[in-house]
Amino acid sequence: MDGKFYIGYTKNLRGRLLQHESGQVTSTKNRRSLELVYFEAGLSKEKALQREKYFKSGFGRRYLKNRI
Repeated sequence: MDGKFYIGYTKNLRGRLLQHESGQVTSTKNRRSLELVYFEAGLSKEKALQREKYFKSGFGRRYLKNRI
């Protein structure tokens, strides 16, 4: 682990984790092994994408750092 966060949206968390672990995701293929440390479930794709955008901001990264 490199101490960095990967932040992303998916409809299938288990499938996405498998893609990351098998090196199929360009942004994380050289950063394995990975550990899931936080996730949120939601009912709306639009709200999930808004939340993803927030987590990628300075305020959102600070929120995650304090939460984890």
